[in-house]
Amino acid sequence: MSTTSDTTVLVTVTGPDKPGVTSVLLAALSNNAVSLLDVEQVVIRGRLTLGVLVSCPCDPEGLQDQLEDAMASVGMNVDVEIGADTVAGARLSTHAVVVLGSPVTARAFSAISRKLAEQGANIDSIRGIADYPVTGLELMITVPSSAEAETTLRTMLAVVAAKESVDIAVERAGLARRSKRLIVFDVDSTLIQGEVIEMLAAHAGVEDEVRAVTEAAMRGEIDFAESLRQRVATLAGLDASVIDEVADQIELTPGARTTIRTLRRIGFRCGVVSGGFRQVIEPLAHELELDFVQANTLEIVDGKLTGRVVGEIVDRAAKAVMLRRFAAESGVAMEQTVAVGDGANDIDMLNAAGLGIAFNAKPALREVADTALSHPFLDAVLFILGVTRAELEAADAQDGGIRRVPLPR
Repeated sequence: MSTTSDTTVLVTVTGPDKPGVTSVLLAALSNNAVSLLDVEQVVIRGRLTLGVLVSCPCDPEGLQDQLEDAMASVGMNVDVEIGADTVAGARLSTHAVVVLGSPVTARAFSAISRKLAEQGANIDSIRGIADYPVTGLELMITVPSSAEAETTLRTMLAVVAAKESVDIAVERAGLARRSKRLIVFDVDSTLIQGEVIEMLAAHAGVEDEVRAVTEAAMRGEIDFAESLRQRVATLAGLDASVIDEVADQIELTPGARTTIRTLRRIGFRCGVVSGGFRQVIEPLAHELELDFVQANTLEIVDGKLTGRVVGEIVDRAAKAVMLRRFAAESGVAMEQTVAVGDGANDIDMLNAAGLGIAFNAKPALREVADTALSHPFLDAVLFILGVTRAELEAADAQDGGIRRVPLPR
């Protein structure tokens, strides 16, 4: 316990990272009976910066001489600030800002930091969280406590993101961020590449017609249930074997397997809610070991598609209902849920979730989502949730290997 007569001293050690630096520093400090107030260390590309704030009951100038000698013995630089300011108690960051880009330029980062300063937000710490398939940086910040300030900050950073071609996510920090436990994905153009109904329509020779209706529905121009009926009607008479052919042609979005595998490792319940078709999605869901599946069911009579769906249609409203049902079945509060989608029919689901992520989405969804991702890699969702590339690859290594697919230039 420091007394009023003690002197506060900030010690900053820099140089090449090597074993024994901390040990030598603390040995020199212990010789002077100091009390530790705060310690922080960061290593960037093999360069160490180690800061220690202490309360010194003895001669601070003598302590400085000893520290300089001790650090010189291990080839490190040391800066000693006697009488450094200190704030009682630890300050908790209010928000996490995740910046993703390919690349993240100095210009983009400068614009972000400038907007933060304009809003009175203090950057408490910065760390790199990803170098593949995008560059990811996480800023822990403290924002003035008001709902208006947070809304303004999100809006201003969204403008920067669009101008500088980066993705910027703003989340509340602390337990709320780390408590997410259930995630639900849309399927078409989110978990998988392309739209299943268009693949089916290609076999019926009506792909262009169906695509036009799909795009209008995703923009929110046509009621989804009505658009589904229109599109499915064009499939009447197709042989049911086409469903298996299309299922075999499905390609997952890059990073989808990594995302599901990693989330399951850290205890997430994972599922899909789709306006697509159960007959196509269920084999994929089984392969990915998903916990929940909800989709439409194509009617088949005598081995042929009738051009109708059976049962309740999974539309915009139903997606939100399904998310709430999955959460209730899992005993997870809605604040602990995440929803990822790309179209207007995902709006209610993303609004209902604790965190709504628009993935390469139409403007109607981007406007209401908590954050939007514009790079075609689903594992960017992990970085938004605070999982680093190093953490997920370390887990993969324990299971037998890491594979980075070369990215197109």
